Amino acid sequence: MGKKGLLVLASLALSAALWAESPEKRGLATINRSTAEAHIGFLADDDLRGREAGTREGRIAGDYIVAQLRSLGIAPVGDSYYHPFEAYHLERQKRGARWQVHPDSIAAIKRTNAFQRLALNNILGMIPGKRADEIVIVGAHYDHLGIDPMLDGDQIYNGADDNASGVSAVLQIARAFLATGTRPERTVIFAFWDGEEKGLLGSRAFVQSFPDIKNVKGYLNFDMIGRNNDESRPTHVVYFYTASRPVFGDWLKDDIREYGLDLAPDYRPWDNPVGGSDNGSFARVGIPIIWYHTDGHPDYHQPSDHAERINWDKVVNITKASFLNMWNMANESF
Repeated sequence: MGKKGLLVLASLALSAALWAESPEKRGLATINRSTAEAHIGFLADDDLRGREAGTREGRIAGDYIVAQLRSLGIAPVGDSYYHPFEAYHLERQKRGARWQVHPDSIAAIKRTNAFQRLALNNILGMIPGKRADEIVIVGAHYDHLGIDPMLDGDQIYNGADDNASGVSAVLQIARAFLATGTRPERTVIFAFWDGEEKGLLGSRAFVQSFPDIKNVKGYLNFDMIGRNNDESRPTHVVYFYTASRPVFGDWLKDDIREYGLDLAPDYRPWDNPVGGSDNGSFARVGIPIIWYHTDGHPDYHQPSDHAERINWDKVVNITKASFLNMWNMANESF
């Protein structure tokens, strides 16, 4: 047999070995640091000027995510990856006002003499499951705080940790699901929320308008998964989850042990996890949630939240752990 034939046999043997692995291991094998660096590096670059919701740079960030979903072969939810919505705000001198996405609140604002309006986009992709009437969602917001031209020095709020890190995890999980080669039992939606920094606008708009919201069985959220709250504890991560689903805690404990993930979670079951991030929009309508967060740090909501300060090992390990969470959420009873 010639050299070419030996190479073919070696390739076939490698392929057979890979497919002998479990679907979960095939998915895990695709999650890596270089991909995390690429996604976070692009989204947190100065050229995107902080990705503020409603700005040109915010739309570029959304276009980047759509391009990634298309390149992976992830299907859109409905006819488009883009799910537009509008947010309205009373004239800026009105104290106590907040951005609104509910139709009744918008109608009331429109009856005033002056108001602000934002045209925003959630980005949604999906892998259809065997059960059309059951859905699970993994999501992260992709907007940040934009720029402050009055600042002396660095004026760009790059948002590498908040929340380019979360976006990178959702994109890697989407690729990992495809790599399993196995159709999940439940439909999996990969969600990227706009306007979180202005009041959870994207997830609020989705929950109130998604026609199949009653079929959503669980939601996993990312918001800041790339930094160390305490540099002496580089593997620390906070793991919030709905207390009535103790199996969510069991999943992570079992997977850390089985797959040797270098994480030291602070398990925080929460009766009604409505605070903190987009998980709140889902918890308020009774949907069980998981939320990964690595605690606050000095660069939170500061121009110094740069990609070079990311703990890349932590991002990768959290992404692997959460892929396994989502695999369970998509396939197991809970």
